[in-house]
Amino acid sequence: QVQLVESGGGLVQAGDSLRLSCAASGRTFNRYGMGWFRQAPGKEREFLAAISGSGLGTYYGISVKDRFTISRDNAKNTVYLQMNSLKPEDTAVYYCAGSIIVDAIRAYDSTHYAYWGQGTQVTVSS
Repeated sequence: QVQLVESGGGLVQAGDSLRLSCAASGRTFNRYGMGWFRQAPGKEREFLAAISGSGLGTYYGISVKDRFTISRDNAKNTVYLQMNSLKPEDTAVYYCAGSIIVDAIRAYDSTHYAYWGQGTQVTVSS
């Protein structure tokens, strides 16, 4: 069982940056691929980014590829999402998720992730 806790959300202005963190429990963190998703009111959950257990493989959603960066520190059991040039349309609840395998095919599919955090709110004002 893996427990995930997100932090770092908040209220920012358009153009600002934020770094989200997701702390994971357990001693086998490096065996799990990790992903970030978000969900805005009335919209479907959207894939943002994912990273393999080793950190060597990263995958991005088209809408954020040039602005967001995913990384992980396996020594700290933590995955990060650096978000730059934030826009009002980035306003959503952001979730981290864990999966045994994250690869080029499965990274984008939320149903592939077995473990989810509770989410952290990001609000971007114009």
